[in-house]
Amino acid sequence: MPPAFSHSRHLLAIACLTTSANALALSGLAQSYDIPAQDLNASLIRIASEGGVQLAVPAPVVRGLSAPAIKGRFTPEQALQRALVGHGLEFARTANGTLTVRPSAAVASPGAAQGEPGATLKEVQVTASAEPGSTTEGSGSYASNGRSTVATPLNLTLRETPQTISVITSQRLRDQALSGIGDALQQTPGITLQNIGGERYSVMSRGYAIDSYQHDGVPTTLDVTTQDVSQSLADLSIYDRVEVLRGASGLMSGAGDPSGTINMVRKRPTADWQAHVSVGAGSWSKARAEVDLSGPLNASGSVRGRLIGAYQKSDSYIDYYQLDKQVLYGVVEADLTDSTLLTAGLSYQKDDPRGGIGNGVGLPLFYSTGAQSDFDRSTSFASRYNRNETAASNAFVALNQRLSEGWSLDFAANQLRQTRAFSWVGGTTWNAMFNQDTGNLPLNAQSGDSEQNQTGVSLKASGPFELFGRKHELAVGYNYADYANDTAYSPKAALGVPGNIYNFQTWAHAGTVADAPHGRTSNTQMRQSGAYAAARLRPSDQLSLILGGRLSRYNSRYDLVYTSGTYSSHESAEKKNVLTPYVGIVYDLDPSHALYASYTTIFKPQSYQDRNGAFLDPREGNSYELGVKSQFADGKIHSSAAAYQIRQDNLAVADSSYTVPGTTNAAYRAEKGARTQGLDLEVNGELSRGWNVAASYTYAKTQDSAGARISTTFPKHLAKLWSTYRLPGQWNALTLGGGVNWQSRSDFTSSPWWSAKPLHGEQGAYAVAGLMVRYDFSEKVSLTININNLFDKQYWSSMDTTFYTGVYGAPRNVMLSLRAAL
Repeated sequence: MPPAFSHSRHLLAIACLTTSANALALSGLAQSYDIPAQDLNASLIRIASEGGVQLAVPAPVVRGLSAPAIKGRFTPEQALQRALVGHGLEFARTANGTLTVRPSAAVASPGAAQGEPGATLKEVQVTASAEPGSTTEGSGSYASNGRSTVATPLNLTLRETPQTISVITSQRLRDQALSGIGDALQQTPGITLQNIGGERYSVMSRGYAIDSYQHDGVPTTLDVTTQDVSQSLADLSIYDRVEVLRGASGLMSGAGDPSGTINMVRKRPTADWQAHVSVGAGSWSKARAEVDLSGPLNASGSVRGRLIGAYQKSDSYIDYYQLDKQVLYGVVEADLTDSTLLTAGLSYQKDDPRGGIGNGVGLPLFYSTGAQSDFDRSTSFASRYNRNETAASNAFVALNQRLSEGWSLDFAANQLRQTRAFSWVGGTTWNAMFNQDTGNLPLNAQSGDSEQNQTGVSLKASGPFELFGRKHELAVGYNYADYANDTAYSPKAALGVPGNIYNFQTWAHAGTVADAPHGRTSNTQMRQSGAYAAARLRPSDQLSLILGGRLSRYNSRYDLVYTSGTYSSHESAEKKNVLTPYVGIVYDLDPSHALYASYTTIFKPQSYQDRNGAFLDPREGNSYELGVKSQFADGKIHSSAAAYQIRQDNLAVADSSYTVPGTTNAAYRAEKGARTQGLDLEVNGELSRGWNVAASYTYAKTQDSAGARISTTFPKHLAKLWSTYRLPGQWNALTLGGGVNWQSRSDFTSSPWWSAKPLHGEQGAYAVAGLMVRYDFSEKVSLTININNLFDKQYWSSMDTTFYTGVYGAPRNVMLSLRAAL
């Protein structure tokens, strides 16, 4: 064999090992191996036996080859890669989850004799009973071949799950410099964001707001009306990926919201030492730095740790607005026994935005004439001294116990605590409109502080069982979520009207508010718990039937008290024995394509209040979905197409002529017979070597019982495209990328009590494009340039129908990032 050929083959094998080790290190099924150096065939047999993987390899492929010692804690996939390294062999997983052993693509040559180096062999497909690695870090792919429990507790692959799930992988986060959860969701199929100020967003899917968030599958509660929303502030430096389920999620999340669920999956320690640092600089004096250290903490590797820190500071295209953010994350994994894995960690994030209004940095959407406003994107009606500081800490623990016969027991708990201190002065529009000629706009002020505490607990047992001679799967479990939010704040105080708010000559954006007595206190408490069960029945090799159900209990209470005694409101609600059924069918047309259908019910307690101050009854309804999912090229390419319909009662619709008593908050009414129907199309993955693509199109339309369209600020059409290509040959160090997000027209019509005429706001269809260039100086050092809003499109990125404000999308901006592995 020519030395150059042998050398390149070894380099390829080492590269495959490195990539796969990073991608699979956190699969959750790692175990201890102690296999001596021996014949390769014997080593593969032992790895397969101890790892629960059925493995078949043509004898000529491994004849005369040897394997190194395999000692330490690895997933079965990692152990196989270590055994194969240096032999020009690789294993791959096909679309239906089976394993294939074959020569590496770079050394396989058609026409060579079977068994000789470089031979192309017929793929051997075998059933894999072990879970494939779910971690996307290091995979270099936009497609996730792992398993997810965001929709069901059955730990299914995306193809096996009869609902629409999109995954923003680690590689996608890196390519587009997506540092915050809002950045990632902006790129997620079917998702739009409404900026509500202070780095806070209302996330919309299928025409409805998402307030169901999970950390590693453990549900948390988000109530956007409290403005304490640490989940939607999350920095992504500590997360491996973001999973977004679009559609009803009642089986796992408790409350069955038809919009969807966001699951943020944390990074975990790696079996091998790895470290990287990155620094970045961008438009508006943006500076960012990250440090990530991970690896074994003892000689045997039975204890592993990871430490991540991030810091970001930036100004903004909005005058006087700036942000300072700090992130710290630590996690430890310990193999208590060969079958017991303990994980514990703590994350902390502090956000300190300055210069925004407590209820939003938005501009008035309307002039006093009723016409829609038009400002420079940098315009601000807020004081530069405004603050909205938040600090959130999240402690978590998880225990995985593997039992006999393929069963496992999983326990997880989260404890989330957030504090907030705020004070603001600014022009406000919730009870008056902006006079375009005089510049008159009411100037208001407020200060206060709040504290939020959440506890989430999850317990699940899952595994296979046999019935009528076939193998099936079962999962049973229980989860619990306790939420409390306390806020004390001064009443909004009118400070008069500046002479000309255009240039703020009378106060020069320098207004401050003294720490006033807390004239109001509010307390929100929500508690939900539920037991669930789900089974995946396999009547045939092609057909899967998923049957599940959840029995839940909900309690909520809201208290609003004016310390002067002039007003108080107390509302409580309780629902017991709420049944949420789930039915899903998946039919495999062939190894690459599967048809599916799913049905579940909707039951969602609400925090919206009507004109009398009473909370609206829970939303109730049904969700139906039909679709097809496909995987090609050994799982490197994923595609899906789905049609859905949502029917529900008690949908909250703005009662725009009224406010909630004792507040300036808009009142809502319950709409009966609302119906949403839509279409989701998506493709992700590596279309050819070095070419990654993520493309999607979604359509959604919501109508009331009379057929009139509602939820019109959510555009009917969304299309998103992002692609990168690593150049071949001598230009291999260069990767080029780009994409565009397009959405159709959105609008709304409202009749606030303080306006003499109906108001109509509109944003026409628009597209925002971006570019990316990365240059790899070596395997360890790379430089990336991202250009966002390439053509400097001006558009309203959000139109708020509560305070009648809007926020412009960011102008063209640049981010430069340097990353180095240590």
